[in-house]
Amino acid sequence: MAGMVPPAPKRPGNGGNTGNVRIVGGRWRGTKLHVIDRPGLRPTSDRVRETLFNWLMPMLPGARVLDLFAGTGALGLEALSRGAAQAVLVEHDRDAAATLRETIARLEGGEAAEIVQADALAWLHAQPEASFDLAFVDPPFDANLWGGVLPPLLPRLRADAWLYVEAPATDDMPPPPGWRLHREGRTRDVRYALYRRG
Repeated sequence: MAGMVPPAPKRPGNGGNTGNVRIVGGRWRGTKLHVIDRPGLRPTSDRVRETLFNWLMPMLPGARVLDLFAGTGALGLEALSRGAAQAVLVEHDRDAAATLRETIARLEGGEAAEIVQADALAWLHAQPEASFDLAFVDPPFDANLWGGVLPPLLPRLRADAWLYVEAPATDDMPPPPGWRLHREGRTRDVRYALYRRG
């Protein structure tokens, strides 16, 4: 079981790295992922990821995963570490995407991750339907993207897909139409929920 995670360091606004998070399980366990200095970049904590991936373990082997606002890549790379077959990590920020490419270049089997530097909504509209078994949706909280992201995302998920969402702790997000809540949790700042289609 993961211990308590100390608060993230204050971001000095210098454009450089401001710390690391780590992959907490699987073949890449302990691998450090750099956290660059960007407003709204808020990596999912070790404790939340440990809980989430305990929920997901039965469905991960062989899954095709989408990490839509990848940031550090903590969610998509954790999924690959624990048995997913392929992950597409979409990140708009050029430096964050470059950091992700550097990370997967040093991981054995890192070619299972595809890094896409693009606007998430524009990229989604260009994708074929029913492409993914699992999607992680954790946009910057102040970007107000919730209303825009789900309509183009949901058709890209397969009939038995799973959807993970992080939102501010004060938000109560109902499941999208045709989906049901599987599990959820809260920290002081974050509500995290896992939904399943059907």
